[in-house]
Amino acid sequence: MPNAWDVGSARLLASLGFEALASTSSGHAATLGLLDGWVTRDQALAHAAELVQASELPVSADLENGFADEPADVAETVRLAREAGLAGCSIEDFTGDRQAPIYDLDLAAERIAAAAQAAHDGPVRLVLTGRAENHIRGREDLSDTIARLQAYQQAGADVLYAPGLVSPEEIRRVVSSIDRPVNVLARPGAPSVSELAELGVSRVSVGGAFAFAALGALVEAATELRDKGTYGFLECTRVGARAAGEAFEREPRA
Repeated sequence: MPNAWDVGSARLLASLGFEALASTSSGHAATLGLLDGWVTRDQALAHAAELVQASELPVSADLENGFADEPADVAETVRLAREAGLAGCSIEDFTGDRQAPIYDLDLAAERIAAAAQAAHDGPVRLVLTGRAENHIRGREDLSDTIARLQAYQQAGADVLYAPGLVSPEEIRRVVSSIDRPVNVLARPGAPSVSELAELGVSRVSVGGAFAFAALGALVEAATELRDKGTYGFLECTRVGARAAGEAFEREPRA
C-alpha cells in the first residue's frame, strides 16, 4: 500500500496498478515546507479528502496520534476521517513529547478503543490501524511492543503496525503473537515484500519514502544545475513525464 503525498502522486500510483493508497504525514508536511508532526488536524483531513477524490482507490490516512491526547478527542478525529471519505486510518501511540514519547499502555489502549468505536459505528466500517511507535522513537523493547499490539487488538484495531521492525525473527514473533493483519514499514535492511508475505505480513507501506525519494531527485538535479551548469538530470525526466501523461486527467479547455 504505497503512500501518496499529493494528488499527482496519488493519481500516478493508482495508474500503476496498486489496489489501495495511504497518506504519509511526513510527506504531506514536506509539501507544506514543514517537518513531520507540525501539520494540524484540519490540514491533514483536508489533504486526506483530496487524496480520496484523486482516484477510485480506497485511501487510509496517517492521522498521527489523532491530533489529541484524550480518547474522546481521538474519536472525533476518526469521525471526521469518516466524513472525509476515507476507507481507513491509523492512530499511533507517540505523544509528541520527546521526554515522554509513548503514552502509558492503559491510556494508549483507551485511545484505540475510542477510535475503534468511531471507526466501526455507522453504515461504513473504517479499517483502523493501531500503531506501536516504540522502534522509531528510541525504545527497542519488542516485548512491550507486542504487549501494546495485543492491547490494541483487544481494543478493536483491525490492523496492527509497529514501524521500525526489520528483523525477520522479530517480525515473525509479532505476527505469531496477534490475530489481526500486520503492516510492516519498508526500511533499509527489511525483508522484501515476498519474504514478508512468507512471514505472514499482510500489508506493506512505505511511509514518506516515495516523497523523500522525489525530493532527493530534486536535490540532485538542482545541485547539478547550480554547481556544473549541465542538464544530465533531463535524462531522468522522461519516465516521470511519460507516467504523468498517462496518469493525469485531461481537463477540457474552456
